[in-house]
Amino acid sequence: MKGMKARKYLKVLPVAMLVLALGACDNDNDDLVGNWKSRSDFDGYARNSAASFVLDGKGYVCGGYKSTKPYRLGDLWEYNPTTNSWEQRADCPGVLRNSAVGFAAGGKGYYGTGYNENDEYLKDFWEYDPATNTWKQLEAEFPGSARHSALAFSLKGKGYVGTGYDDNYLKDFYCYDPATASWSQVTGYGGSKRYGGCVFTIGNTAYIVCGSNSQGYTRDLWAFDADKNTWTEKRKIADVSDENYDNDYNIVRSFGVAFTVGDHGYVTTGTSGTLRTDTWEYDPVTDLWEEKTSFEGLAREQAVSFSINGRGFVTTGKSSSNRFDDLWEFLPNDEYDEYD
Repeated sequence: MKGMKARKYLKVLPVAMLVLALGACDNDNDDLVGNWKSRSDFDGYARNSAASFVLDGKGYVCGGYKSTKPYRLGDLWEYNPTTNSWEQRADCPGVLRNSAVGFAAGGKGYYGTGYNENDEYLKDFWEYDPATNTWKQLEAEFPGSARHSALAFSLKGKGYVGTGYDDNYLKDFYCYDPATASWSQVTGYGGSKRYGGCVFTIGNTAYIVCGSNSQGYTRDLWAFDADKNTWTEKRKIADVSDENYDNDYNIVRSFGVAFTVGDHGYVTTGTSGTLRTDTWEYDPVTDLWEEKTSFEGLAREQAVSFSINGRGFVTTGKSSSNRFDDLWEFLPNDEYDEYD
C-alpha cells in the first residue's frame, strides 16, 4: 500500500472499510507527478453532498447530509487557507438540504436547489453576504425546474446553474446577474444530459465534464465561453478515437469533484461502479488529459472542492460505510511524498 497518509484512518474502520481503503490505494503513485497534503480537518459534521463557493480568498462549505438525525444540514463553514483554519458562519435559514449547488457572484455567495428532508426537489436560492454574515432569500425565482445534483460555476461576476435531475436528466443552464438581481436562460450545450457532473473554470471559460444519465456515464466535455456566450465540444474523456492520445484514458465517473490550479483543471474522486481516487489533469491548450498522483485520502464520492488563489482543495464526501471531514490540497507539480 503506497499511501501512508490514508493509514491513520484505517485503525478506526470496520473490516469492509479496510478492504475499500486498501483498494483505493492500489495506484502506483511513484510513477506519477503531484502530491496531496493533508490540511486542517473540516470543523463541521462529517458529511456528503454539500455545496461550496469561494469569496475573498476563502472557501465556504454549506449544507449536506450527515449520519444522524436531522440528516440534512444548513450550516455554513469558512476556510481560510492563509491560517489553515475553519470558522463557523451563520446558518442558511432556508430548508435544510443536501445535493444543492453554490456559486459566488458580485461579492456574495449563493446557495440553492437540492433535496429536503422529504426527498422533495428544491429551487429556492439564498444569498450570503460575508460582510454582515447574513443570508436573504432571492426574490427572483430560479427559472428552471426544482432539481438536485446540478452544477454551478461563476464567470465574469455572474453565476451559472444547470444540469441535474428532476425525475428527468437535465442539460439546461441559467445565468444569475447580481447587478440586476435577475435570472436568464443560457443556450444549452449540445451534448449529454447529466447529473452528478463536475465543473472547473479557467479564465473566462467553464468546462463541464463527467456525470451520468439513463445511458450510463457521460464521456463528453464541453467548454462554455462567457465572452462569446457559446459552448464548444472538446475531445471525449474515454478511449473512443483511433489515435493514441486517449489509449490510457479512464476518466469517466459520477459524483467526483473538479478544481483549478493555475491554468489547468483537475478531476478526482467519484464513482464508476467502484469508488475512485485517480486524479486527472486537463490542459485547455492541447485539449489533453494526463494522469497525476491519486487522491491520498480514502476513496469517496459526493465530496466538495474549491479553488482559492491558484490552490485546489477537496473535503468531505462518503464511502459505502463512512462520511468524511478531512481536507486535502493538491500540489500538481510537487514530487509525490507518501510520508508528508
